[in-house]
Amino acid sequence: MPQKRDQYSSHGQKLISLFARLLFSRESHSLIELAMMLHCSKQTVMRNVEDIRRAYGVDIEEWIEGRKKYYRISKIPSRNLAVGLTENEVNALFMCRAFTEQLLGNEMYEEATRAVEKSLVLYPRDKGTARHHFGTFKPGSIDYTPHRESIQNLITAMDLKKICRISYKAILSDKTKTFYISPIKIFSRHDTMYVHAKLARAPKEKYLAPDFDPLLAVHRIKKVELTERSFTYPESFDFEKSYNKTFGIIREKSFKAEVEFIGYAAKYVAERMWSPDQKITQKGKGGIVLSFTASSRAELVSWILSWREEAKLLKPAKLVEEIQAAIEKMGEVYSSENLTGSS
Repeated sequence: MPQKRDQYSSHGQKLISLFARLLFSRESHSLIELAMMLHCSKQTVMRNVEDIRRAYGVDIEEWIEGRKKYYRISKIPSRNLAVGLTENEVNALFMCRAFTEQLLGNEMYEEATRAVEKSLVLYPRDKGTARHHFGTFKPGSIDYTPHRESIQNLITAMDLKKICRISYKAILSDKTKTFYISPIKIFSRHDTMYVHAKLARAPKEKYLAPDFDPLLAVHRIKKVELTERSFTYPESFDFEKSYNKTFGIIREKSFKAEVEFIGYAAKYVAERMWSPDQKITQKGKGGIVLSFTASSRAELVSWILSWREEAKLLKPAKLVEEIQAAIEKMGEVYSSENLTGSS
């Protein structure tokens, strides 16, 4: 599979992109984060920071926190900076706004719309906009409008590094469970919003470390209450390494898998990235074998069964047996006897 072209290929492009990220965000960024954004080494980022300091007289702070180096622009040059939006940037803003509508909910979507419209003050008046070029397909999506308060409270808790008291009802549970978390990251997958968190100690109780960190679906959170207790952000946490290194959102023990695809499934699967270490091998006429790392047995089984006869799990053997058992149960559900009894 061909690698993506590096959009920051030249030294000048890297320099401008780094300056823009530090200038416009006004936030601190780790050396690792900036290197990943620019697709370059940490040494290249450090050289570019020095170039920006010398060329623009910008005061860029740097410090070590934990084991990571961070950068931030502390003072903007006194002269006014004339900043305009390009056509591609405006298109990207409207595209992001449209594609995230089902995640934001009505009120937050309106806020995003106002933010985009305010940004257009910097856009030339003689230019058209991409306001009506993009949309989103909503059937099957979750309405996050009723969950606005929970989302805002989680964001505030992350900003202030405050432990939260959470009321949560799991999808297969009849009761709401209350526990304490340190919220670390809000992210989306397949039009669903999740919170990655660290389980926190309940007041006056002994802390028992879980096997895995809590992963909470935002729409199943019934209430978020900020406490006066603070938490320390885990310096070792890396979202990319935690969630974008294997197949599956559920964090379990990783394992190697091989799946054979044919027909439409083979073409669809070959177009996409399922795991960074994946390998695709051609097999027969139009067929492929996908080798990759997965972290969720349940998600892998569900995914393979969704392709019906066009997908066949080859490894691991124990999971093959689990799929065989699932297919037998499905056969019983759709047996002529059961269908006759339900008519």
